[in-house]
Amino acid sequence: MTVPSGHLAHFAINADDMTAARRFYGAVFGWTFEAWGPPEFFHIHTADGTPPANAAALQARRDLAPGRPTTGFECTVAVDDVDAVTAAVRANGGEVLMEKTTLSGIGDLVWFADPSGNVVGAMRYDATAD
Repeated sequence: MTVPSGHLAHFAINADDMTAARRFYGAVFGWTFEAWGPPEFFHIHTADGTPPANAAALQARRDLAPGRPTTGFECTVAVDDVDAVTAAVRANGGEVLMEKTTLSGIGDLVWFADPSGNVVGAMRYDATAD
């Protein structure tokens, strides 16, 4: 997947009740859900079978940091350099929630909170990552 730097590359909706969430978003937006990967993780597709973004998912709610459950939409922004983003987050009052992690075949990912507490992911996409 090629996503220009600075563009929204992925979003995920975090839900406590997966069945109710799938029913709701199916009714509201006509989305369908395809089980993929870990338990309670679904790729989202629009009515015509395409994703509503470069990638989209419905997943069970989780804590990216202990005691801080993710609420709302979870967004990942494509970047050229995760290390530079991490440094900029720290230099500008943000908090790194998860240090750089390499996902095999996907790329490098870091999670952080902005100064207002909003959680954001930054991913350097690289299909050859190992």
